[in-house]
Amino acid sequence: MTITEFKLPDVGEGVAEGELVSWLVEPGDAVSEDQPVAEVETDKALVEVPSPYDGTVKQLFVEEGEMVPVGDVIISFELPDDEETAEAEPADEEPADGEPADREPAEVETPDDRVFAPPSARRLARELGVDIAAVSGSGPGGRVTEADVRNHAESTATQEPEPTPSAEETVAESAPETEADTEDAAVPSGVDAVDRDNTLAVPATRRVARELGVDIDDVPTDQTRDGEPFVTEQQVREYAEALEADAREPAAKPTAEPAAAEAAGAETATPTPGETGAGARPEETVPYRGVRRTIGDQMEQSKYTAPHVTHHDTVEVSALVEARERLKPRGQEQDVSLTYLPFVMKAVVEGLKEYPVLNSQLREEDEEIALKKYYNVGIAVATDAGLMVPVVEDVDRKGLFELSRQVHDLASRARDRKLDLEEMRGGTFTITNFGAIGGEYATPIINYPETAILGLGAIEKRPVVEDDEVVARPTLPLSLSIDHRVIDGAEAAAFTNTVMSYLNEPLLLLE
Repeated sequence: MTITEFKLPDVGEGVAEGELVSWLVEPGDAVSEDQPVAEVETDKALVEVPSPYDGTVKQLFVEEGEMVPVGDVIISFELPDDEETAEAEPADEEPADGEPADREPAEVETPDDRVFAPPSARRLARELGVDIAAVSGSGPGGRVTEADVRNHAESTATQEPEPTPSAEETVAESAPETEADTEDAAVPSGVDAVDRDNTLAVPATRRVARELGVDIDDVPTDQTRDGEPFVTEQQVREYAEALEADAREPAAKPTAEPAAAEAAGAETATPTPGETGAGARPEETVPYRGVRRTIGDQMEQSKYTAPHVTHHDTVEVSALVEARERLKPRGQEQDVSLTYLPFVMKAVVEGLKEYPVLNSQLREEDEEIALKKYYNVGIAVATDAGLMVPVVEDVDRKGLFELSRQVHDLASRARDRKLDLEEMRGGTFTITNFGAIGGEYATPIINYPETAILGLGAIEKRPVVEDDEVVARPTLPLSLSIDHRVIDGAEAAAFTNTVMSYLNEPLLLLE
């Protein structure tokens, strides 16, 4: 048998890392070539990572929820000797001292001019004035973490010729020798540090140990892997909690000279967020990354680049409701569930033809506005991961039933995270239907670099004045946001009037 490691491949264009959302296999599982073994979420999509071999899963090196740079080892396979492939990389040579090869995934060779770091670490480096290229990464594959950036900034700031003793050091020097000496205090008496030479653990566990300031060789464990002690993340956390509890214990005892500590200015311990205590509040943190972070970056860029103006209006759609009811049986004959959205898409295209500036892109560097002569309409779809906007191409060339079928297909696959990246590109105008969830008006943020977006409220009966009488009619609220650098308010209102005219008389769409 041959043990072969497998590294996270490039799962998308320009993607440097991804979150390992879930493992689809476990150690000991037999796998075949091209069988999905993991789901990885990048900043663009959720993708499955297939096995390149026929074999058996030997070890998983990454825990679910962990960010992994492209090129890091994530899994190893046990392969029959006669099926070893040319792509299989030889296992790391056994070190002279006999350390097992699976203690830590092999470091990935990083080009000299490239630094692996997530956007949050890069942003923090900019804020702190730190050259990220000068920071030593402690993450998997040498990735630079936020903690690395902070440590680098602190170490740079504290390089002074004559460091001043801290208050604690001053108190310790002046206090009577009634407690254990400093070296003993480093290993609390209530916790038995093991002090091994070698310890096995997955990278995520080692990362937690570093964050908690725990020497992983001190963590007690009764588990082994390949005959070596193996420590889990839970054991690291329990050990860290035991250290903290032991460290707090002396503070609870009556101190011999409390006044001395107060006089020296010793600070009172302050609960940190998440701790239980008198002032603590329950909270839950959710990772801000992947598609959620991409949506956030896109919205931020759009909101702070394009000056948004939103035009609101309401159209009476009795004729539209009747037209849809008449066409629904024909749609059912073709196995199509006809919704109102295809009508709106067709009406929008008619408006874009009449006012092409709303179907445009501002190219700032070239100092030009590109008026698109094609009509690719993006449809915002709410998914568990956030809004996704698949694009229906050439809406002007398609009929109502074809549009309805395509919208249903794209929306279904968006919710299942099965869209290809190409299916979310190339849009010229976007429609968002928040009315499907509830609500009348909103301020949609433009899907940059487009210049306009139309928001739809819910079609409901509302009071309408007809012949000086108030009657109930089905109406559709509209919210049109525009990039005011490109589009004037008058053009926005005129475009909306055109869209409304087609929704008010949908037979015009058949002309």
